[in-house]
Amino acid sequence: MTNPSRIRKTSEMTKTLTLISVALAIALSATATVARAETPDSDNQIMVFKTPWCGCCQAWVEAMEKAGYSVETTDMEDLTAIKKQAGVPGGLEACHTATIGGERKYVLEGHVPIEAVEKLMTERPDIRGVSTPGMPMGSLGMGDDSEADYAVYAFTGRTDEAPAVFFKAGKQ
Repeated sequence: MTNPSRIRKTSEMTKTLTLISVALAIALSATATVARAETPDSDNQIMVFKTPWCGCCQAWVEAMEKAGYSVETTDMEDLTAIKKQAGVPGGLEACHTATIGGERKYVLEGHVPIEAVEKLMTERPDIRGVSTPGMPMGSLGMGDDSEADYAVYAFTGRTDEAPAVFFKAGKQ
């Protein structure tokens, strides 16, 4: 004869173990995703983290591919952990986060124009990355207007250093 109390305890234990397994799987997946964000294979490879419904992010990806970059995308519902791991300051956040670089890795936050990426990879400054905060109209992926006027900021990831203008898009 089966003991109903024992069945309930076994069922509760199974539910608990299942929840722990799911939480562990999610944690390992997020850790692996963030680790991948930190390790692109070459200076020409860009790894992009974006939400699945963002058309402007996809337009930016396609423009980078057209410019000759190898781009891998990962769609995620919430990019908070990626942005935090990448060291993107709150005031510089945008709709997608990317990384580029071989040994020296950089963060590309938002609709960074190709010219700013090329400048970054040529000059290789001692910074964490560059950002086009928000979603400026006319930026790459947001209409790509060569006369759109907006700034791309450099950030170091050090809390005592304020972001500085790295590149000025539009009329010079």
